[in-house]
Amino acid sequence: MQRTTTILITAVVAALALAAAPASGASRLVIRGAGFGHGVGMSQYGAYGFAKHGKDHRFILGHYYTGTELSDLGSNPTVRVLMQTGSTSFSGGSSASGRRLNPNTTYYVGSTGIGRVALKSSSGTVLKTFDSPLRVSGPGSLKLNGAAQNSTTGGRYRGVLEFQSTALGFQTVNAVGLEDYVRGVVGAESPTSWPAEALRAQAVAARTYAITTGGANANYDQFADTRSQVYKGLAVETASTEDAVASTRGRIVSYAGRPVVTYFFSTSGGRTENVENSFVGSAPKPWLKSVKDPYDGESPRHRWGPYRYTMSQAAAKLGSRVKGRFRGIDVVKRGRSPRVVYADVVGTNGRTRVTGPTLRQVFGLFDTWATFNVITASGETANPTSEATAPSSGAEGETGGVSP
Repeated sequence: MQRTTTILITAVVAALALAAAPASGASRLVIRGAGFGHGVGMSQYGAYGFAKHGKDHRFILGHYYTGTELSDLGSNPTVRVLMQTGSTSFSGGSSASGRRLNPNTTYYVGSTGIGRVALKSSSGTVLKTFDSPLRVSGPGSLKLNGAAQNSTTGGRYRGVLEFQSTALGFQTVNAVGLEDYVRGVVGAESPTSWPAEALRAQAVAARTYAITTGGANANYDQFADTRSQVYKGLAVETASTEDAVASTRGRIVSYAGRPVVTYFFSTSGGRTENVENSFVGSAPKPWLKSVKDPYDGESPRHRWGPYRYTMSQAAAKLGSRVKGRFRGIDVVKRGRSPRVVYADVVGTNGRTRVTGPTLRQVFGLFDTWATFNVITASGETANPTSEATAPSSGAEGETGGVSP
C-alpha cells in the first residue's frame, strides 16, 4: 500500500509540473513597428503627401526643417563622388590627363602601385602610366562600366572621371558640378512620377545636403549610395526631375543665415525624430526637431510587422548581449516619435543596455520605432516565424545620410 501511494503521489506531482510548464518553444518575441529610415529631417513619403494636398516645396521644407528659410547659394561648386573601388573601364573620353583618346573606344584603368595609374587598351596593353589621379574628360558624358569590385551600377555621368591609386585601394571618383550632381540624385531618391513640388523639395534638400556634408576624406566628398545620398547620373534624369532641379537652381535650406545639413529618409510612421534621439550621441540641432507628419500614411512602410522569433532565435541574434537565458527586451527611453533611444536586453543573469539603432541592426528592422513583446501560448502551436528583411537602398530606403 505504501509503495502504491508513493507511485500515485509521484505521478500527480509529475502531472502538475507538466501542466504548469509552458509548451516547448511556445514563447515568442513579437516585434511591430512604424516608419522606414533614420527618422530625421524630411520624410520623403510625407513630402509626397503634402504635395498631393497642394503644399509647395517651400512649405514642405519649412515644415521638416524647423525655423529654416530658403536662400540662394550663388555658386556651382564641384562635388566629388566615390563611384567604385577596384580596376574598371570607361568610354566616351577624349583626354586622359592630356593624352588624346578616342571617345568610341573602351579603355581600362588600374593601379601599378600606390600613386601610379595605368591606362590600358581594350586588349590589356599598357598605353601609358600616370601619376595619380588620372583625369578623364570628354565632349559629352562619360560611360563608366560597373564590373569593378564595390561598384555602383555602371552608367553615364557628366563631369570628369578621376582614377586614383591610394593606400586604401584603386578608386574611381566622378568630379561633377553641383547642379549636374543633383540632376543625378533626385530621380534616384524619389519616384519620378511624384508631384512636382515633392521633387522640388527633394532637389533643394539634396543640393543642401551635398554642400554641408563630406570633407572627411581628402579624395572625395560623397558616396554614391545611401551612406550619403543615391546618385545615378544620367540614368535617372527625366523631364520631371530636370524641371525640379532647374526650377530650384541654386536654392538651399539655411538656418540663421547659414546652410544646414538636411537629412532625409523614406517614411516617418507619422512623426519625425530629434536628431539626438536617432543618431544617439549627436548634439541637438534646432532645425532637426521632431514634427508631426500627417500624410506619411501613403507609404507601404507606415506600419509594419508583426515579426515573430522564438526566444532562442532572438537570443542568437542578440549574441553576447544576452546574460544567461533570454527573457525579453525592456525599452527604457523613447524619443518624441516614439523611436527607441535606449533599451535593456533582459536575461536571467542581468541586463545589457543597448541603443535603438543597435536593435534595428540586430533584427534587420525598417526603423527604430518598434515594440518588443514576449507572448507565451502554452499548449498551442506557435505561428511560423517571419523575420524582417533588411532595408534596401534607393528611393525607398535608408538615405540622406545614415550617420551624422
